[in-house]
Amino acid sequence: MSAPAIGQELPELVKNPTTRQLVQYAGAQGDFYEIHYDQAYARSVGLPGVILHGLLKAAFLGQLVTDWLGGRGELVDFEVSYRGVDEPGRPYRCRGRVSNVDGNDVELEVWGEDESGKRTTVGTARVRLS
Repeated sequence: MSAPAIGQELPELVKNPTTRQLVQYAGAQGDFYEIHYDQAYARSVGLPGVILHGLLKAAFLGQLVTDWLGGRGELVDFEVSYRGVDEPGRPYRCRGRVSNVDGNDVELEVWGEDESGKRTTVGTARVRLS
């Protein structure tokens, strides 16, 4: 990889989460809130149906960063905030760009988009190149 430049985009990562994946994630993480697996319950609390776990969306964005980084350094800092809901059965697009470069420290802006392009998760990451 050449030296990152401000504005450089990370290769897009598209995830296609399924309800089955949500159940598997719930088992691994221990988050059994019904909005992630029970359609009727999710609708009863005003959601369009079951929704992705926030931390699963964060993990997808973490994968975006570490895939881009490869073995060329380490992830130093990572944080996200949630701005909308995402549903299984619909693509979740993970995107990002370089926002600052200071020597070997690179800051990234990352976000997840629903199929309409709305940013439902936004965040930042800092990596240190080796």
